[in-house]
Amino acid sequence: MAKKLGSTVASALTSSERHLSPTDRLSAGKALRNTVPRSAHAEWKTGDDRPDPIALLEESNQGRLPNLVPIRYGRMVKSPFTFLRGSAVIMASDLATTPVIGLRVQACGDCHLLNFGGFATPERNLVFDVNDFDETLPAPWEWDVKRLAASFVVAARSVKMSDKNGQEAARSAVQSYREHMGQYARMSPLEVWYSRIDAKVVREFAEGAGHLTRVEQQVAKALTRTSAQALPKLSEVVHGQWRMTDSPPLMYHLPPDDLLEDEIESVYQHYRETLRDDLNVLLDRYRLVDIAIKVVGVGSVGTRCVVALLMTDGNDPLFLQMKEARTSVLEPYVGSSAYQNQGQRIVAGQRLMQAASDMFLGWTKSDRGHDFYVRQLRDMKTSVDIEKLSTSEFTAYGALCGWALARAHARSGDPAMISGYLGKSDEFDRAIAEFALAYANQTERDHKTLKDAVKSGRIKAIEEH
Repeated sequence: MAKKLGSTVASALTSSERHLSPTDRLSAGKALRNTVPRSAHAEWKTGDDRPDPIALLEESNQGRLPNLVPIRYGRMVKSPFTFLRGSAVIMASDLATTPVIGLRVQACGDCHLLNFGGFATPERNLVFDVNDFDETLPAPWEWDVKRLAASFVVAARSVKMSDKNGQEAARSAVQSYREHMGQYARMSPLEVWYSRIDAKVVREFAEGAGHLTRVEQQVAKALTRTSAQALPKLSEVVHGQWRMTDSPPLMYHLPPDDLLEDEIESVYQHYRETLRDDLNVLLDRYRLVDIAIKVVGVGSVGTRCVVALLMTDGNDPLFLQMKEARTSVLEPYVGSSAYQNQGQRIVAGQRLMQAASDMFLGWTKSDRGHDFYVRQLRDMKTSVDIEKLSTSEFTAYGALCGWALARAHARSGDPAMISGYLGKSDEFDRAIAEFALAYANQTERDHKTLKDAVKSGRIKAIEEH
């Protein structure tokens, strides 16, 4: 039987540290500044032994659907920000060379500003949280913080904001992370576990920042995003039956003789074997009526990602996303997952980091040996449109993301020791903002390398219009 993730994370602490009082843990964390000064996190530099970024991308494409890989490159070549989104494998390699204090948490592994958002809990409440876990593994907490901060500087440039605006948002995210980690350090484990950033909390936060109107609009929009609302957008009636609408190459049906179609049907049946009995009773009310390939995201393009349409006898729809689960980009630097099935790794990590998770979340292995995880395609999900944010809203959004990340890390890590290290001053905030700027410059250099590789014909990219 596989070890549980919680014990894997806790192994970052010695047995004596696990029994320290909260005050002593704060002191122990503070003492770690003698080993790794907080200012040390500001530095980013590359050496002659830095791996070729294009080679890392090419390696990460192994096993993907070949016809979709050029779309992945096409999305990444669009801008340095889309490059950052699709190059978690490169940044993982880079982060592994940066200083850490030796405390692990259940890390997101792909922690950029668009991997946060709103979604529904099983109780139909809207919460804000981390929402992408394809790369999750126990890893240094600093890596998520640095990737998040860097994403704000790169994103700011992509929407024509200044580096000053980008660094302000990055500092806001890190300050919020630090201050909220201090709050979680004073809570009991149960209080940390029960905490969540729900719609009421987000409204209060937005009102204090002067951005309540936009948040209200986002909340109202999220409440409409359900399977019923998605049905006419993604599907049509063909010969009296609902069928998903083809929009190649981004959404399309497989040929009748394609082995992947049989594989996906087996995924659905095996997935049900990992669910609780009550959810299987619920799914008995539905029948699987159609499946189609759907291209999603940037880094995920080329993986086996399928949307399944299920219907009741009364034509009530349910959309499930069945997505291939691959080895985390963090694994070469932190060790293998405690779980043999990568879908189980993702599901377990998501449940550990999120305050509440999709009740249909599950995992399985296909008959052809590919690992998958399953979730609802749409369930009151919403995300921020950074192009519509003012500079002040951008900074406020940074604070919200930093808060959500601190809450996620506090569930699996040691908030008192992390808080003790971070302290009450802004020294760590300023250091990470400097790192974020330096890494944004690195991202632009790597993005140019990708553009040159496309121009030279080394790789093929299909840009969408």
